Amino acid sequence: MYAVVECGGKQYRVAPGDVITVEKLPQEEGQEILLEKVLLISGEEGVRVGTPLVEGAKVKAKVVEHGKGKKILVFKYKPKKNYRKRYGHRQPYTRLLIQAVEG
Repeated sequence: MYAVVECGGKQYRVAPGDVITVEKLPQEEGQEILLEKVLLISGEEGVRVGTPLVEGAKVKAKVVEHGKGKKILVFKYKPKKNYRKRYGHRQPYTRLLIQAVEG
């Protein structure tokens, strides 16, 4: 059984036991959350596709950890003008453990 959920403006294919990395969420580590934006659900009775969401479908997940991704370096320059600017960015994320797909 698997589902396609939307979280943080992105879509993820999840199944029970999966660990996914999503955009940072405000919940604490160890807290359980409910993902209710389910776009597709597949099980023994077949595949149900939502328009745009599947009615009554939910995905239970647990927050495993919060962290920051790898550093991305951005370098701007203008040739012959002695203009150089370098900065970095680390995107915060949340890791979720998918516990159950209900629908």
